[in-house]
Formats: sequence, structure tokens, C-alpha cells
Amino acid sequence: MSRGHIRVTEALRDEACPVTEVLDRVAGKWSIGILIAAAHGPVRFTELERSINGISRRMLTLTLRRLERDGLLVRTVYPTVPPKVEYTVTPMARELHDSLTGLVGWAERHRSAIAEARAAYDTATEQRPDID
Repeated sequence: MSRGHIRVTEALRDEACPVTEVLDRVAGKWSIGILIAAAHGPVRFTELERSINGISRRMLTLTLRRLERDGLLVRTVYPTVPPKVEYTVTPMARELHDSLTGLVGWAERHRSAIAEARAAYDTATEQRPDID
């Protein structure tokens, strides 16, 4: 490999890594649901826990911390007994919300077509000889 090629590869990696990292975080299994739920106004931890099917308390806590660290959520603690904590989206997350709702809408519209394509692929794979 030439030095010029190595420099180009390193430049692409350095530029792509942060983008990939952000997309992995934002498009994570739980992040989309949390951001969509919080986009409708301040939301409490227990509301998120009830509205996001299958998420554990620990995973919800970790995902909320990551989204807060990335500047997508603001955590507000009210000095009450028991403590009241609310999460709201930041302007950056509000901008992202339109893209996320578009993605969710696309997934809902094409869910059955994807299921059919998977079934057809699985059937075809079962019928052909194993070449690998």
C-alpha cells in the first residue's frame, strides 16, 4: 500500500468513526423509542419504563445517561420528596425527531413486505445446496 493510500484511509476512518458512533447511539435499540417519547414534552422515568416495551430499568438508565451525555436529553431533578426527575429533548434532538418519525413510519409501512422477503429468502436458502 502506498503512503498516499494509507493517509486517505486514515482520513476516511477518522471522519467516519464519529459519524458511525453517533448513528450507532441514536439508532440504538432503545434510543429511538426514548427520543420519540420525550419529544412530546417532559417525561418521567417511570413513564418511559411503561411506554417502552421490554426495556429493563438498568438499560433505560444507561440509555438515558448516554443520550444526556450526547446532548440529546436534559435531565431535570426537582427537590421534592420523593425526588421528581424529568427528561426533555434538546433542540438538537427535536431536529432529529423528524428523521426518526420518518424512519419509524417507513418501518411500519414496509413491515409486511420485509417479513415476506425474509420468508422467501429463508425458503430459497433451505432449498439450495450449501456452497459455503
